[in-house]
Amino acid sequence: MNSVGIVGMGWVGSSVAAALLARGYEGELLLNDLRPEIAEGEAMDFAHGALFYQRATVRASMVEAMRGCDAVVVSAGRGGKPGESRLALLRDNAAIAADLGKRLQGTRALIVMVSNPVDILTEVLRRASDLPQERVLGTGTMLDTARLRVELGDFLRVNPASIHAQVLGEHGDSSVMHWSRASIGGRSLRDWPHWSTELEARIGERVRRAAYEIISRKGATNHAIGLVTATLIKAVLKDERRVLTVSRLHKGVLKLGEVALSLPTVVGAGGAEQIIEPELDNAEHKALAHSAELLRTKLREVM
Repeated sequence: MNSVGIVGMGWVGSSVAAALLARGYEGELLLNDLRPEIAEGEAMDFAHGALFYQRATVRASMVEAMRGCDAVVVSAGRGGKPGESRLALLRDNAAIAADLGKRLQGTRALIVMVSNPVDILTEVLRRASDLPQERVLGTGTMLDTARLRVELGDFLRVNPASIHAQVLGEHGDSSVMHWSRASIGGRSLRDWPHWSTELEARIGERVRRAAYEIISRKGATNHAIGLVTATLIKAVLKDERRVLTVSRLHKGVLKLGEVALSLPTVVGAGGAEQIIEPELDNAEHKALAHSAELLRTKLREVM
């Protein structure tokens, strides 16, 4: 039987749990929160819905008991405030990530970081847990990539599932839209009728601003990232070997130096197993190098 732990049962953690169960997760789901009564209440609430999902058991748990899980999702930490960048969350959430990493040392689980700033926290937790780089990954730009494809689908009137386009680098303001290799049905997006660099700039800005727009209205983003995380966990548990834009530590890939950020990666039972180096034009490579340097600078502030 599979077992998955979720640390942090706020907006995001509860959405991750709901998405996992709704998508047919079968196994044990362990919930933890700094306030134990929250985890207990969520477990009770989900248990009352057992008639409507597959064979799964949900219960509250200590973090240390999650060392035997197949995967542990970390959604602990405070969320962003209206107008606040993800990097501004760094100091508060880095301390939480480091503590959790130490408590999960020796785990057999693959750890998935969801809290922001996700790229930096992925590396903070990896160092604290002393786990191999492929076994500590963040959701990275999976959500940004989904937003990009939805924006393109709405504009072009094409199902987003038929659009091949990715967002690379930081999950944040320095993210890089990989326009040069975006395509639909084997045809380059840049050859699409009436496409322009002005459209690229406009759509790219909408993708980068999406979280801020949602937070300004409802205070947090949670449902889409819950679906993203459930998709990632399924890829791990089912050894799907899907190519996903997850964040993990890279050492010298694309001459970017040592940094955790998102690149196309084969994800399976072993975690973020194989990096696929994307073909970039000069502007994209420069933007990605800038993103990497920004993340390295911020990491040095807390390590």
